[in-house]
Amino acid sequence: MTNCRMSRRERLTATFQGRPVDRPAVCFYEINGLDENPLDDSPFNIYSDPSWSPLLELAREKSDRIVLRGVAFKENLPDPVEPFAVVATEQTGRSLFTTKTITVAGRTLVSRTRRDRDINTIWTLEHFIKSVEDLQTLLQLPMETLKGTADPQPILSAEQALGETGVAMIDTPDPICLAAGLFSMELFTVIALTEQTLLHRLLEKLAAFLYPLTDAIAAQLPGRPWRIYGPEYAAPPFLPPQLFRDYVVRYDQPLIDAIHAGNGFARLHAHGRLREILADILSTGCDGLDPIEPPPQGDMALYEVKRIAGRQLVLFGNLEVSDIENLPTVLFRKKVDTALAEGAGGEGRGFVLMPSACPIGRILKTRSLENYRCMVERAEAFASR
Repeated sequence: MTNCRMSRRERLTATFQGRPVDRPAVCFYEINGLDENPLDDSPFNIYSDPSWSPLLELAREKSDRIVLRGVAFKENLPDPVEPFAVVATEQTGRSLFTTKTITVAGRTLVSRTRRDRDINTIWTLEHFIKSVEDLQTLLQLPMETLKGTADPQPILSAEQALGETGVAMIDTPDPICLAAGLFSMELFTVIALTEQTLLHRLLEKLAAFLYPLTDAIAAQLPGRPWRIYGPEYAAPPFLPPQLFRDYVVRYDQPLIDAIHAGNGFARLHAHGRLREILADILSTGCDGLDPIEPPPQGDMALYEVKRIAGRQLVLFGNLEVSDIENLPTVLFRKKVDTALAEGAGGEGRGFVLMPSACPIGRILKTRSLENYRCMVERAEAFASR
């Protein structure tokens, strides 16, 4: 720790670089007070409910804000399948349904999603790939030809809006994330186990889209922090560790190399179990890991991860959103204090106190608000120990 008072941007930057900080950073993950607009009168905007206002103010005024921003080619969408899809939306009752249709080689592939007014998430009702034949059909799309010029403006605009209150973090899927989202989870795991050659063909096609995009963004926006999401799809218990090496390490390593070539910071996002894959995660050379879920959602305590990761990783976590929503604050405080002691105490590269996700319902519980306040208060108190 340092006695010099830091701005929130300085605190996060020092954390990423492994330098001393005045107190542990505390981030609310997706809740940042910038992206949530309580004045938006869309019926699907949960943040217009007055129950959210105190938390959004707390995020703006007190949290170490990490604002995630996807970056794309100016000429194309960030998802390599989307440019080939015909999109139709329909509102029925309190739900919005989106249907996407792709026609290729005489076959039609369809996906369908639902968004409900009072729940801030999108449910996939139907996936593009429902069989091996569908996968073979989709492989005929020329996704790897979608090139263009990287657009840095989303990051630059967020940085300007944040000023000294936080940092903008470039957000990108990896090939396994883009691939898995095309299947139901059940079919994905079967294909990953039984049709490995076909799945590698898909991953190579998706990588041929992602790698040039990452190279271009890293060159346009050097020295920025990044989050790479998707590795959990190929992690235990879904797939064995060997396939994590085949489907994640092999394809994420070039992403991390490109980020490092631009002097960037690469954070991997992987929910769930880590014990059997932590060495593989470290082998990618990544610089950070989230959300490091505590047992029983995960299978390693934070201090164990820290002991193995040493000075390589900044650790982000290790609180569950379910605890924020359900635990009385007197019990939640104990979990916060444990995470701070294990993550910010002793040797290591750095720690950001952070939940695994955020509430998604229209009405924010009073208990949730009090537990978010507890996170800030305990992080500030930790600095004065």
